Amino acid sequence: MAGLVGKGRDAIAMIVDPNSFNENIIGNYSQDPNLGPGAVIGTALINGKNATIISNDAMAKNKKFPLVYSGVIGLEEGYKMAIAVYKTIEADENSPVKRPLVLIVDTPGNGLGKIEEIFGMNKSTGSYQLALTEARQKGHPVIAVIIGRAISGAFLCHGLQADHIISLSKDFGTMIHVMPLVGIARITKMDIETLENLAKVNPVFAAGSDFFYKLGGVEEIIEKIEDIRNIVIKHINEVYALTASGSLEKTGPCSRGDLGNQRGGRKTRPEVLKKMYAQFDEIESKYL
Repeated sequence: MAGLVGKGRDAIAMIVDPNSFNENIIGNYSQDPNLGPGAVIGTALINGKNATIISNDAMAKNKKFPLVYSGVIGLEEGYKMAIAVYKTIEADENSPVKRPLVLIVDTPGNGLGKIEEIFGMNKSTGSYQLALTEARQKGHPVIAVIIGRAISGAFLCHGLQADHIISLSKDFGTMIHVMPLVGIARITKMDIETLENLAKVNPVFAAGSDFFYKLGGVEEIIEKIEDIRNIVIKHINEVYALTASGSLEKTGPCSRGDLGNQRGGRKTRPEVLKKMYAQFDEIESKYL
């Protein structure tokens, strides 16, 4: 099936109200269009209400950083995304209703160039993660929509910090994982055939959205592309309702472990946590 891999701008148009997207504008802030071309930010209307959009543009290439292309989140892109979040918080500082942030995810990873590492790629992506956490704490619903690739540290900052994550079905080419099997093979020294067999039965090694759903990492899988807008709106409203009721434990990264346990994908997690906390208590008493 034809999907939306590499088509972040098309996804924006499908989700927001027609012709409502104002690129590089958030509140009174205007972003330099030449900064971080691999990231798309701006304000749009969703059901007639303001929302901030942050997306990858896999068709753009950052000429200043040769390894930033095809949706890679580079040094400039990470800071650009972080700025978009903080300007959203600033724009709604005196508003009782905080606008949602919709993250459109299609990224194969972070910029891995020597320049990026020297200048502090980790600070760029870390600032974006922190910004999203602060936005959630201030009442902004954060919804991540996976339309293509959601891989490695790029997904950690652009996706995993969301209140809810939704994903197009694996039939549309979506790919969610910590690291490609080739990379895992290099690090673990396991042969690729063994890892491929594990990927068929173990959600930790598998790349499809259905396996990540079982782990609790995806709240809902989108089976039809034409449903993407309505499902985004549904999850925005769900997060508003959960926030209003004080059920914050059902939103954000911390909620996914319990969800995975309910779905049978993370059965040992509660026991591991129990043992960890017991060890923490024991050590604490010794320090006291």
